[in-house]
Amino acid sequence: MEKLPAQMTVIGISKPGGPEVLVPETRAVPVPRDSEILIRVMAAGVNRPDVVQRMGHYSPPPGASDLPGLEVAGEVVALGANAKKHKLGDKVMSLVAGGGYAQYCIAQDAQAMAVPPSLSIPEAGAIPETLMTVWHNVFERGALKKGETLLIHGGSSGIGTMAIQLAKAFGARVIVTVGSTEKADACTRLGADRAINYKTEDFVAEVKAATEGGGANVILDMVGGDYIERNYEAAAIDSRIVQIVFLGSPKATVNFTKLMVKRLTHTGSTLRPRSNADKAAMVAAIEAKVMPLLREGKVKPLMDSRFPLEKAADAHRRIETSEHIGKIVLVL
Repeated sequence: MEKLPAQMTVIGISKPGGPEVLVPETRAVPVPRDSEILIRVMAAGVNRPDVVQRMGHYSPPPGASDLPGLEVAGEVVALGANAKKHKLGDKVMSLVAGGGYAQYCIAQDAQAMAVPPSLSIPEAGAIPETLMTVWHNVFERGALKKGETLLIHGGSSGIGTMAIQLAKAFGARVIVTVGSTEKADACTRLGADRAINYKTEDFVAEVKAATEGGGANVILDMVGGDYIERNYEAAAIDSRIVQIVFLGSPKATVNFTKLMVKRLTHTGSTLRPRSNADKAAMVAAIEAKVMPLLREGKVKPLMDSRFPLEKAADAHRRIETSEHIGKIVLVL
C-alpha cells in the first residue's frame, strides 16, 4: 500500500462569511480510530449545509472535523482496529460528519458503501448525503408507497433529482416545484409526472388539479415559511409532510385546523446530529433496497458541475446562485 503523507491540503473556513472565506490550509493527515476508515478523497459532494456552516450557523457535532464536506468517494487507505466491512484499496462512498473538503477524510466503516461499477467516482461523491436524506425522509419517515403521489419542493436540487428517481423506481407519482422552464424540463426528463413553476403557477391549485382534487400523499419540503400552510392545503387526507431544511423562514403563522381535519403528519429530521448507529441502519437499508437500482444504472445522480478542491469557493458561488440542476462536486 502507498505510504501515507504526514500532511494534506484541506479547505478550511477562515472566518464566517461568503465563499471567499474558504481557503486552502495544510493539516496533518488524520489517523482512523476503532471502527473508522481513512479515505483518500477523489470526489466530495457540495451541499447546502456546507454553505450554512461556512456562514457560521451549522456547527459540526462533538468530535467531528471542523472542515466542511458531508459526503466523499475515494479509496480506503487505512483501517481502524475494528473496521471489518471494507479493506485497503476498496473504492467506497460515504457520509461523513465533516471533513470532506480535504485530500484525506475519516469515515465510519459501517457508513461507507462500495462504489458500484455503474458509477464514476465523481458521481459516487455526489450520492451518500443526498441518498440518505431522501431514503430516510421520503421512505422511512414519509412512508411513501407505490401508487401514492409525492410532491417535492426544489425538484431540481441534488436532493430533488434523487427523490424523483427513487420515488418513480418504487412506483409513485411525482410532482415537483421548480423556478424555471429549464429546471422543469430536467425534472420531467428524470421521470417527474408534473413540474410546476412556482413563479408563474400556484402549486396548491396545480397539485389538486393533477390529483383529481385528492392532493399529495407525501410532501418533501425544504422551503418552510408560508409553504407550511400551503402544504397543508395541497396535502391529501392522511398525508405525511416531511421538513428537511428551511430555505425560507423556520417560523410561520399557520392555521392548524387542516392538520386535524385531514389527519396530517408533519415531521422532519436532520442527518448530521444522528447517532452512528442510526446512520449505519440507514446505510444497511439503502444497501438492501437502493443499491440494486444503482448497480443496474436505474438511479444515478444528476450532475451539475465539477470543481477542483482549491476552487471550493467557486463551487459555493455556484450553489448560491440556485441556478444549478443536480449535484455540484469537488474533484481531487
